[in-house]
Amino acid sequence: MEKVYIETYGCQMNFADSEVVGSILTGAGYGLADEVEGADFVLINTCAIRDNAEQRVRHRVRELRALQNRRRNLRIGILGCMAERLQSRLMEEEDNLSFVCGPDAYRRLPELLAQVRGGQKAAEVELSTTETYADIEPVRLASNGISAYISIMRGCQNYCAYCVVPYTRGRERSRDPQTIVDEARSLFGRGYREVTLLGQNVNSYGWNAESAGNRVGFPELLARVAAIDPALRVRFATSHPKDLSDSLLEVMAQHANICRCIHLPVQSGSNRMLKLMNRKYTVEWYLDRVDAIRRYLPDCSITTDVIAGFSTETEEDHRQTLDLFRRVRYDYAYMFKYSLREGTYAARHLADDIDEAEKTRRLNEIIALQGQIALENNRREVGREYEVLIEGESHRSKERLFGRNSQNKVIVFDRADAQPGTYRRVRVDDCTAATLLGTLTD
Repeated sequence: MEKVYIETYGCQMNFADSEVVGSILTGAGYGLADEVEGADFVLINTCAIRDNAEQRVRHRVRELRALQNRRRNLRIGILGCMAERLQSRLMEEEDNLSFVCGPDAYRRLPELLAQVRGGQKAAEVELSTTETYADIEPVRLASNGISAYISIMRGCQNYCAYCVVPYTRGRERSRDPQTIVDEARSLFGRGYREVTLLGQNVNSYGWNAESAGNRVGFPELLARVAAIDPALRVRFATSHPKDLSDSLLEVMAQHANICRCIHLPVQSGSNRMLKLMNRKYTVEWYLDRVDAIRRYLPDCSITTDVIAGFSTETEEDHRQTLDLFRRVRYDYAYMFKYSLREGTYAARHLADDIDEAEKTRRLNEIIALQGQIALENNRREVGREYEVLIEGESHRSKERLFGRNSQNKVIVFDRADAQPGTYRRVRVDDCTAATLLGTLTD
């Protein structure tokens, strides 16, 4: 049996895709290697959202050349968004690659590997308008047996000016809701206690059944998954602010097992920048959605994404972003410098005219402010009790465990008689900006 080793870079969707790939290849008779040294094929599932992500992959491909020099039959392939963006050009630039495969072509991987085994190079990068892999039950790679991802839709058609995703993953298409519910129910029956529903924009999920008027939107899908069992926690990512509806918040308020955490990427606090980015909402709209979250779900945490130094961003635009952070008081933020991506609207029409030193300064100011806000938010948690789903041992001590509350905050506590995969009550005694420290109370 030939073995395949899968490495994954990037977002949660990429990790979910790697599990689909694992299922397809094991179904075709391949084994999954636990480490690269035991593999006949190395598949690197990639992200193309920023240049830094692609450079990490290129560094890894070149690093693997030494192993190929010792093992002449080792073949390396690139999967996912980077493969779709660069296509066969990637094999010309990195000559130790044998194949590339885009995110809609994973069913063809057994054929591609057979071609490569025969001494050919291979590329399959055609995007699909229908592929959702709904009939494939993913292999859970490196799973803790407690939490799992479920991809509910693929693609994106928002065409934000800076974003390469519509070009690397194609247009939106949604899975049959019954296949999603069945997958979640199967996971719960196997002992999993948390699922995260994934999509580039989960709010725009929509399944149209053959019978007229029988459409399932995201609020109804979320309710169906939550109804499987009260002991199954349900999370989702990512929400686009323009599509976050009151009906979704009402469903969340009605089900205690839908987690009180919403990831709501803002990208900028300036209306001028939001328009230039083609985000399709204003700061005022965004703040209205934040107010709605606070109204329906007072205990909900809010997290975000932000870009520093997008095209023509002024100091005033940057100041408005800092002001928005102070207003919303995010619990966590993914913060990045703008990275121009070939093929996007911004690359074709907008100048990347903020120098790197200025991008770095603005990013560091956002990071410093968010760190202060996160610490202040966490200090307010001291003295409160939460139900925590225990995930495993603390990285620093085997005598301590860690888990997450509904708000997706990590809490570390002495293990006592607690076990991973169970729910326990924990009181928060102390904190850092990133972690809550607590004591079992039940």
